[in-house]
Amino acid sequence: MSKKIKIVDSAGSSKGDFTLTAECIELEKGEQAVHDVVVAYLSGNRAGTASTKTRAEVRGGNQKPFRQKGLGRARAGAKSSPIWTGGGVIFGPKPRSFAKNVNKKVRKLALKRAFSERVEEGSVMVLDELKVVDHKTKNFIAILDKLKVSGKILIVVQDYEENILKATGNIDKLLLIKAASVNVYQLLHYTHIFFTKDAMEEFTGRIK
Repeated sequence: MSKKIKIVDSAGSSKGDFTLTAECIELEKGEQAVHDVVVAYLSGNRAGTASTKTRAEVRGGNQKPFRQKGLGRARAGAKSSPIWTGGGVIFGPKPRSFAKNVNKKVRKLALKRAFSERVEEGSVMVLDELKVVDHKTKNFIAILDKLKVSGKILIVVQDYEENILKATGNIDKLLLIKAASVNVYQLLHYTHIFFTKDAMEEFTGRIK
């Protein structure tokens, strides 16, 4: 079943509809795929730099801290023992990669499902064209005001233009990204999603 998305210009005026073919829409399956891809994306963004020292790495430990007998204390062989303050850590974290692999078919299904859900919600619109006269942020904010959108905004373009890159660079909670790079997490994270016509054609080619 095909779907229609509203096309608007930079002033917020309606310019007709963009028709999505049935092969671009998937609402029956793919929920688990979306979950798996988002988990993999967030895991891949983890730094994995947490690190603790084992008893072999902490300073000291080569000398017995006190004699074995005669003090009435529990025997001890090294200050680096994990039961001592300042000693090593047992099974503590070490630098590692949290990356998870998701196969290509699952990633494609997840992208189609996430996109379909946002279209169904009415969160996706197509921009007739996206042009700014210069690189000033205030002029781009004026465009957003005319479109009557605020909060988290995702703008998908086919290719970057210098003026638009500079104009959007300092706008909080706004992401400008290429259609070839937009991912499942971004489609779900942002409240309003705008595609330029060229970007929408390229993106739909990715999910067919």
